[in-house]
Amino acid sequence: MPTERITFAGHDGSQLAARLDLPDGPVLATALFAHCFTCSKDIPAARRISSRLAAMGIAVLRFDFTGLGHSGGEFANTTFTSNVEDLIAAAQYLAGRNMAPALLIGHSLGGAAVLRARAGIPSIKAVVTLGAPSDPGHVSHHFQEAMPQIQQDGSAEVTLGGRPFRIGKAFVDDISESTLTPTIADLKAALLILHAPRDETVSIENASAIFMAAKHPKSFVTLDDADHLITRAADAEYAADVITAWVSRYVPLCPPAPPPGTPEGVVRVTEADRTGFMQDIQAGPRHHVVADEPASYGGTDRGMSPYGFISAGLGACTSMTIRMYARRKRWPLTGISVDVCHDKVHAQDAGLANEGKVDQFRRKIRLEGPLDQEQRARLLEIADKCPVHRTLEGSAHITTILLP
Repeated sequence: MPTERITFAGHDGSQLAARLDLPDGPVLATALFAHCFTCSKDIPAARRISSRLAAMGIAVLRFDFTGLGHSGGEFANTTFTSNVEDLIAAAQYLAGRNMAPALLIGHSLGGAAVLRARAGIPSIKAVVTLGAPSDPGHVSHHFQEAMPQIQQDGSAEVTLGGRPFRIGKAFVDDISESTLTPTIADLKAALLILHAPRDETVSIENASAIFMAAKHPKSFVTLDDADHLITRAADAEYAADVITAWVSRYVPLCPPAPPPGTPEGVVRVTEADRTGFMQDIQAGPRHHVVADEPASYGGTDRGMSPYGFISAGLGACTSMTIRMYARRKRWPLTGISVDVCHDKVHAQDAGLANEGKVDQFRRKIRLEGPLDQEQRARLLEIADKCPVHRTLEGSAHITTILLP
């Protein structure tokens, strides 16, 4: 996944640091990601979701709000409204590159910000929130003890997540006066709400309030026992899966014609876990699966093995070929199932002259319906004519190019 490090001017002219995660192929759409309160663009959940969206052809811009991370400006001078203005500035930057965003994603207070920012970004077709508060004032509980000093002195230094931040009175006043209910009701975009029932930072009641205020189309998906920051890789992976499955319904993804010589398009495999073997497999903008190895081989067993995919291809192609033939003959075939097992055996065991071991695929086919013996025998012959079967029995030619 190529990533551009860029800067653009925020609401007050300060330079905001951003990463633009790009697909390896053509950009089919663009998303804008807003991080949680006092977090940064580089939190694991943001990286994981951006990676998955990029794999399906959606570029993602994630940036640090003013005064946070690597961005310029003073955090003490920011407000909830200025965060919203930063988001609109980011959208305008993207529009200037002919990449106007169609999708907004916001985590925690960033989720509240994208709900508010939607009205200022006309290109948006869908909005996603993760652990978002229904009321921006909810974040004040993080620094409740400092409120008297903030009101008296105009600001106070508080410790959040082990780091010091100066909270200004303007921020407190802004979140206390901000209400999202009318904004949500007038969102004019599809809405996906992701929230964990056991979220101890922003309770699940917030998700309920957002959902009730929104008009259709709207969806709610639980993040089960994920924590508020979605720190576990499995939880971030699940959130990414849900978002990528949902977004294609509301954001038009129009892939270009496949390159010459690749009638089915390009299948892209990208490493998803550097500590194990999990791989993201993307075939165009709509089809995504995960490959892995069993735990006994150092993997996390969260997807089929590479040989499992070969077996699946053989089984699927066998079933499809049989169905096509039976349909053409108008035979009473009511159901098909194919079991495929893979093993390596000595060539002589498989009746081949080669020495050493060869791959053996054992295929068991079940045909349902009132077929006579002649029809069943013919369909068994047809199974051996499936294209994947012929590919495996033939000799494929593989060319490899190392990209710069």
